[in-house]
Amino acid sequence: MAATELGRDFHGRCPSNRRDAQKPRRHPHVPRKRFHTPHRHSEPRRDPVKIDRSHSLWILFVILATAVCGFLFVANFFPHRLPFPFSLPAFLGSAPPLRRTFGGTPLGLIFGSAAFLIFLFAAALGIRKKKRTWPIGSVQWWLKAHIWLTVLTLPLVLFHCGFHLGGWHTGGLMVLYAIVMVSGVVGIVLQQFVPGLMRERLAREFVFEEIPHLRSVLVQAVAELREDLKNERPAVGTVSSADADQQSLTAILRFADQDCIPYLSARDGRAHRLGNERAAIAAFSSLRLNTDPKWKPRIDQLQKWCDERRMMDLQTRLHHLLHGWLIVHVPSSVALLVGTAWHALAAVSFVSPAN
Repeated sequence: MAATELGRDFHGRCPSNRRDAQKPRRHPHVPRKRFHTPHRHSEPRRDPVKIDRSHSLWILFVILATAVCGFLFVANFFPHRLPFPFSLPAFLGSAPPLRRTFGGTPLGLIFGSAAFLIFLFAAALGIRKKKRTWPIGSVQWWLKAHIWLTVLTLPLVLFHCGFHLGGWHTGGLMVLYAIVMVSGVVGIVLQQFVPGLMRERLAREFVFEEIPHLRSVLVQAVAELREDLKNERPAVGTVSSADADQQSLTAILRFADQDCIPYLSARDGRAHRLGNERAAIAAFSSLRLNTDPKWKPRIDQLQKWCDERRMMDLQTRLHHLLHGWLIVHVPSSVALLVGTAWHALAAVSFVSPAN
């Protein structure tokens, strides 16, 4: 298949890139082949978390729940600091506790159990995203609950441990907890501006998983165009016009070999001059000035493919920026969940003999 037809297939299949631009004429000696490139069936699924007014009720809930938990904590462990007398239910034990401990008291266990249940709920978000048809609340609702309930774990964990790190086990859990919370905050902050940056900087978006294949399609497209140019015959006419035609063909082929193909084949295109938008514009403008105007459609096609590659590279970098925090957040969350479960089992085995 000719490069012209390949380029038309690559661009025409993407709805946001259909243009009625002039197409170079196909050389009659190049056999017609069928070449399939993936088209964009739909936009990639994203669940950006934009902190706006829709989060107001969740914020209010977290504030009220923190205030209630804080009041119970003071009433249970430091009742003398209350401005008025207050009696807790009998099942919470004496106030203050007879033993100087926080996590092992009934109220401390309630705080810890609530935090652990929220950890389990937060971990279930990954399952909910994969099972989008389940009628158990929208994914957006789960995302909001994931954010604000995990924020609520901050006072719950602090009240559970009484603002003390404890030994190496509980201290290690607190370090893991801090890593999970900080990485989650970083992820929320990135999701406030990176999606907008992608809409601003990208003329259109590709399905991220298809980008490696589409990059190989671009390389094959240039190779096909190069073969078309090699099969071109200089224009029939005067000697000067034939020489100008041959010089134009040589310049385009040299540019394709030395610049386009190495750039499109590179794993990281930023090291090449065509990876820089201004340098690429200057390079293609210089090529047009040194070739016959009749070759402008072919040069435009080369530039369009290089622009596509540069757009894919930018989308890849922004995608990694938007999702890179998960490399830290997910493993540390799993480790925190396992460590918390171990902590709970150890606490139960320690308390049971005493009972």
